[in-house]
Amino acid sequence: MSATPSTLSAAGGGAQRAVPAPARPDTRGEPAATVAPLAGFTVAVTAARRADELAAMLRRKGAEVVCAPALRIVPLSDDQRLAAASRELIRRPADVVVATTGIGFRGWVEACETWGTAEPLLAAMHGSRLLARGPKAKGAIRAAGLTEEWSPPSESSAEVLDYLLATGVEGLRVAVQLHGEPLPDFCAALRLAGAEVVEVPVYRWTLPDDVAALDRLIDDITGGGVDAVTFTSAPAAAGLLDRAEAIGVREALVRALTRDALAMCVGPVTARPLMAHDVPTVWPGRARIGALVKRLAEELPGRFPSLPVAGHRLRLRGHAVLVDGAVRPVSPALMRVLRELARRPGQVRDRADLLASLGGDADAHAVETAVARLRTALGDPKIIQTVVKRGYRLALDSGDCPPEGD
Repeated sequence: MSATPSTLSAAGGGAQRAVPAPARPDTRGEPAATVAPLAGFTVAVTAARRADELAAMLRRKGAEVVCAPALRIVPLSDDQRLAAASRELIRRPADVVVATTGIGFRGWVEACETWGTAEPLLAAMHGSRLLARGPKAKGAIRAAGLTEEWSPPSESSAEVLDYLLATGVEGLRVAVQLHGEPLPDFCAALRLAGAEVVEVPVYRWTLPDDVAALDRLIDDITGGGVDAVTFTSAPAAAGLLDRAEAIGVREALVRALTRDALAMCVGPVTARPLMAHDVPTVWPGRARIGALVKRLAEELPGRFPSLPVAGHRLRLRGHAVLVDGAVRPVSPALMRVLRELARRPGQVRDRADLLASLGGDADAHAVETAVARLRTALGDPKIIQTVVKRGYRLALDSGDCPPEGD
């Protein structure tokens, strides 16, 4: 039976979190079908657009979701730079127009409608060669009554550039619709090949209206409270890093995204700002949020091995543990203790190691209390074994225990 998430409001921020309900235990082992793949994990959504849709998909997979937009889209009709670029292309039409995103191309045309320049702009484009980076950009071109010359199967800007350079751009006027941030390498390569490039800034990003929510998210990530962070645009990734730098914690954020939280991107373009800081990133084969969620649901659970302990199957997750397929919520402090025990399963961890995992304010008695509470939370006291005068260990099943002293 799949875990069914219930929704509540997080204190202080209004961010919606989905808490997966426990699945029924199955004594035969750990059947994957009984538990939603992201149950027990906390996933952050940084998107400004389609955030609710992405969050709903993640919740259906069992995740607890925290939403904090890392950017805000400036309305196109308020952007005079776009108006100026559009007037220039009406006055001197481009030989080639590159549409990089569907929403961007549609928004460009809609903004021109508010200025009364859409009709002459589209008339100018009728004489241009139109290239679409992907199917959504192709759809937007056709919706405007135009026809694209070519679109790459890979949806890659690099392949569009290769196509332009192969067909030749020397002496041509090329308009490039940007997708939220400059494309310096793309445009520079065209200029080096002899093209006159007109950059069309169809939408811009600024700080989100609720900066406090973004700051709380950064604090959650650096504090180990988030298991994965999703990014659906390069400006969102850059915005998170820029905000962390502004509040003096960029190094801590990069460290957390490198060691603890999985950076899940919708595609390689989105990943670039993170890769510039050597943050490991993962993305699906197809740049769609549905594919992102599917890849995350495969990738994240696989990072947590299943342990045979005291006749049970134990799998640690972000804020919960799966015991024989049943989701058992565990507090952050107890999870730190369990992670320390699981770091070397079957080997004795002395009280000093476990005390350190509880934090500097804990006293010696806190370890015994934490272990007792953890045994209760896991549902079987035999899972954690006491080794007299030495400490505690996970009771790894016979045959899986490492030799004493290893």
